[in-house]
Amino acid sequence: MGVLKRFEQRLEGLVNGTFAKVFKSEVQPVEIAGALQRECDNNATIWNRDRTVVPNDFIVELSTPDYERLSPYSGQLGDELSGMVRDYAKQQRYTFMGPIKVHLEKADDLDTGLYRVRSRTLAASTSQDHPGQAAAAQRAASGPRSVPPGAGHVSPPPMPTSPPPGAAMPRAALPGAGPQPGSAVESWHQARGAADRGAQTRRWIEINGNRHQISRPTLVLGRSTDADVRIDDPGVSRRHCEIRVGTPSTIQDLGSTNGIVVDGQHTTRATLRDGSRIVVGSTTIVYRQAEG
Repeated sequence: MGVLKRFEQRLEGLVNGTFAKVFKSEVQPVEIAGALQRECDNNATIWNRDRTVVPNDFIVELSTPDYERLSPYSGQLGDELSGMVRDYAKQQRYTFMGPIKVHLEKADDLDTGLYRVRSRTLAASTSQDHPGQAAAAQRAASGPRSVPPGAGHVSPPPMPTSPPPGAAMPRAALPGAGPQPGSAVESWHQARGAADRGAQTRRWIEINGNRHQISRPTLVLGRSTDADVRIDDPGVSRRHCEIRVGTPSTIQDLGSTNGIVVDGQHTTRATLRDGSRIVVGSTTIVYRQAEG
């Protein structure tokens, strides 16, 4: 069972079902949970071969109507969302610099159904002693990025991440020095090389005999006209899933209602290979890639 599904089942059992009416709001908790997962993936930073650090301090900005619906449950909802992030990080082998915090805030510039997620990687002392300053700095660093109702969430650009307290400057930062084996710098060079090699690979998907080229880092599939590839299928959500180009490429469920099946396995995130079969609703998608 996926992390998002377990999260939704836990919410349904809280407070004798008082969360039922929350699910009827324009922004649903499972949408926020999916956005937090994407925020972790989009802001993951490789420190070395054995450690990938993701944000641990999250601010979810909501419109006034959605905030009023969700704020009475902010404590429990924040705890459940934090637990979901922790479970997802364990599944993906991510690590944190400090305790996980999820805060709800009201944003007067957002209409009903719109939301923003901001995140930051904070060391334990920073997130515990100065939460207000951290949130203010995060808001100042990121501009507003709204999304239409039912269209999911687009994260702000990744925030720069500082090295851990007391960490020495790598030799690669000194003039004439090369990356050290096993260092974060070497990992970065390896990732960069993989990206360069990936740029020479052609990628596309096939749906009902039609070919759709993948010419951007991400490709959103869904029933909405705002999706990069629109799928006219009642079993497909407005923004159902997203293909992310890389070495390897991956597919991520965007908090859809019916989920995704990749090569016969129900999942929320999977690695794609040439010929991978993706099922959304009653539609089958074939992922293709070729060198040159």
